[in-house]
Amino acid sequence: MTLKTILGALALSAGAAHADPALIFDLGGKFDKSFNEAAYAGAARWATETGGTYRELEMQSEAQREQALRRLAQSGSNPIVMTGFAFSDVLTQVAPDFPDTKFVIIDSVVEGPNIRSVVFSEQEGSYLAGIMAAMASKSDTLGFIGGMDIPLIRKFGCGYAQGVLATKPDAKVLVSWTGSTPAAWNDPVRGGELTRAQISQGADVIYAAAGGTGIGILQTAADENILSIGVDSNQNHLHPGQVLTSMVKRVDNAVFDAFTQGDAVEPGTVVLGLADGGVSVAVDEANQALVTPEMTAAVEAATAQIASGEVSVHDYMSDDTCPVPGF
Repeated sequence: MTLKTILGALALSAGAAHADPALIFDLGGKFDKSFNEAAYAGAARWATETGGTYRELEMQSEAQREQALRRLAQSGSNPIVMTGFAFSDVLTQVAPDFPDTKFVIIDSVVEGPNIRSVVFSEQEGSYLAGIMAAMASKSDTLGFIGGMDIPLIRKFGCGYAQGVLATKPDAKVLVSWTGSTPAAWNDPVRGGELTRAQISQGADVIYAAAGGTGIGILQTAADENILSIGVDSNQNHLHPGQVLTSMVKRVDNAVFDAFTQGDAVEPGTVVLGLADGGVSVAVDEANQALVTPEMTAAVEAATAQIASGEVSVHDYMSDDTCPVPGF
């Protein structure tokens, strides 16, 4: 069903009161095998466990954001969860017009009496991924490919590079960006091109933090017989034995919790990091042969040090002076 058809149906039902929650996906599609799909997994788990129903919309263009959000609020959906920082400005405009509706935005902080903001300490999980990458690398040249060049994704990259250099101070971290517009999240061909370019410079482990574009990065890395690192969702299974690990963000839990709390969602900002399981590096049957006991010990030690405050991983969103060149 197209977004236009769904919005038309919502308009017809706008006079009725509905308590069903709703989820709006960012550009890149529901099944991007990354960020959006993690959100979908949380909604689907809620529906399975509760027997409840929810509405969902997939964005096709930037121009649809405000219309979609307003139509869902007018139709009575509550709460309305949206994925991605790009909803920030629209939410600021729409939320005051619907004071009885609760809004939840993931990956951005928006102030308002009916808004919950959920953000993650991606730099912490990325630091652990950097440790693993450095230990797995034979060339001591590591790659990072980000999607849209924004502070949030630089937060991933800066943490990753810190983890690499904390493990191998003389290692080199290559940095590439898919683009500067939202189209950067859904360009696997470009992702593959950037991967080959980094391989030509010696990279033998590449971290993909690029949404749907990452599918091309992981595929090319596998084709070229180097290791990759997935992001947001656990992507280890996409190329067993070729994906070193995935830096998992529990976006699914953020959606599940919001749907479960319903109209009782509390406003304010929630930060999820290593200490509370908000981020992690995934180890399962698809990658366990790549993860050595030494890697496991190093990750466990770093996790404890970060939790205790002994190790501080730079948060690019708070301070854009990353201590590592390239970010």
